[in-house]
Amino acid sequence: MSALWTSDEVVRAISPVALTGPFEASGVTFDSRAVAPGDLFFALAGETTDGHAFVADALKRGAAAAVVSRDVPGAAGNLVRVPDTMKALVDLGRAGRQRSTARIASVTGSVGKTSTKDALRVLLSAQAPTSASAASFNNHVGVPVSLCRLPREARYGVFEIGMNHAGEIEPLARQVEAHVGVITTVGPVHVGYLGSEEAVADEKACLFAGMAEGAAAVLNADIVHYERLAGHARRFGVSRIVRFGRSEAAEARLVSCSLQDSGSDVVALIHGRRIEYRLGAAGEHWVLNSLAVLAVVEALGADVDTAASKLATVGASPGRGARRMLKFGGGTVELLDESYNANPMSVRAMLAVLARTEPVGAGRRLLAMGDMRELGEGADEYHGGLADAVAASGAAKVFLCGPHMAALWRRLAPGQRGVHRPDSQSLAGEVAAALREGDVIAVKGSLGSKMKVVVDAILAASGGETGR
Repeated sequence: MSALWTSDEVVRAISPVALTGPFEASGVTFDSRAVAPGDLFFALAGETTDGHAFVADALKRGAAAAVVSRDVPGAAGNLVRVPDTMKALVDLGRAGRQRSTARIASVTGSVGKTSTKDALRVLLSAQAPTSASAASFNNHVGVPVSLCRLPREARYGVFEIGMNHAGEIEPLARQVEAHVGVITTVGPVHVGYLGSEEAVADEKACLFAGMAEGAAAVLNADIVHYERLAGHARRFGVSRIVRFGRSEAAEARLVSCSLQDSGSDVVALIHGRRIEYRLGAAGEHWVLNSLAVLAVVEALGADVDTAASKLATVGASPGRGARRMLKFGGGTVELLDESYNANPMSVRAMLAVLARTEPVGAGRRLLAMGDMRELGEGADEYHGGLADAVAASGAAKVFLCGPHMAALWRRLAPGQRGVHRPDSQSLAGEVAAALREGDVIAVKGSLGSKMKVVVDAILAASGGETGR
C-alpha cells in the first residue's frame, strides 16, 4: 500500500514557507497522545492548549513530520512551517478529497448521525475499501482530519458532520463534496443556540451545499420538517430526493418490524423491492435509521442485499446504547449505556428500549439520567415533559442529577423517586449501591453531565462482564 501522503504532495497542497526534509506519512493527527509512527502531526492552537507545546513529544513518538507555524525549540525531526496550521489542515483535507475517486456519503441529524455513519462503515467495508470519520470527528477540526485520512485506494467514504451553532455545517459540507447526503431526523437539539426546530432544520439542510454533480439527498419522510429539508436540498441544486420511513411514499419504506431487546427483524421495501433482514441493535429508532442506511447504500451504487445481510452485525457502541451484562452477586445486572449524549428524542428512544428489556427474576428496571444540555429557555419543560415516557418505561426507581432534571423529579410518581443530586459525581455511588441481582439499569445524559461517572461506578460495583 502506498503512503497516505508524501512530502511532495503535502507541499503542493499547503504551500509551506519551509520544509526541513522529505518524508512519507501513513496517518494524520492533531492529538500528540494518539501519534503513531509515521503520522503527520498538526500543531493546532485550541482554546486551552497549543499543539506546538507537544511537537517535540510527537516527533519522539515517531511522527513523520509536524506542521507548525513557529519555531519549536527542541523539536528533533521534520518540520513543515506554514503561516496557519488550521488553514493548512483544511487545505490538505481538500487535496485529499480532490484526489479521491471514492463515492462519498455525508451524514448529519439531530439524533443517530454517529450510529448511522458507523453502520455505513461496516456495511460498505464488507464490499470495498471504505474510510469513515473516527468517533465523532464531525466539527471544523474533525472533518478536515477525516478528509486528510481518506486513503487514495478507498472506494467509499463516509463523513459525519455536526454543529452547535448556525453557519457551521455549510463550510464543512463544501469540503466533503458528497455524492449522497443523509439527514437522520430533526428535533429540539441545540435549540438553546439556534432558537427553534425550524432553525435547526435550516442548518442541517446546509449539508447539501457543494455536493457533487448528480448527488442525492436521503431524508426522513415521517418528520414534520421533511418538505423544508427537501426544499433546501433543491435550492442547493440536489434534484434527487430519496425518502425513508413509514410513509407509503418513501422509497425506503418500513413494512413491518419485530422489536426485541436484542435487536429487530425488519421487512422493508427498497425502491419497491422487498428485503428482509435482522438488525443487531435494539430500538425502533435503529430500525428507521437502518432504512436510511440502505437508501444511502443504494444511492452510492453499492449492493443493497449484501448490505442488508450485514445489518445483523451492527450494534450500539459504548456510551451510545451498548448493552453490557455484568456479574453481580450470584447473578447479573444488565447495563444499557447511553452516557455519551442526550436530547428529548434520544431519551424517549432509550426509554422505549428499557421498556422492552426484561429484568431477571425479581430484578427491576432502573434509570439514571443527567441533564440534557443546550435546550435554551425551555430546558425545564423539555425535562419535565419526559415524565410520561419515564412512566411508560416501567422504571421502578429513577435516579437524576443536574438542575434541569429537578423539573422531571417533581413530575415523577412518588414511588419512582430514587434520588436527585446536583451532579453525576454525587449520584454515582447511590446508583451503584441501589443495584440488586437481576436489575436492568439504563444510564443517559448529555456529555457535559458526565454520566460516564455513573457507568464507571456501576462497573466498579460489579464483578466484571459476562456473556449474555
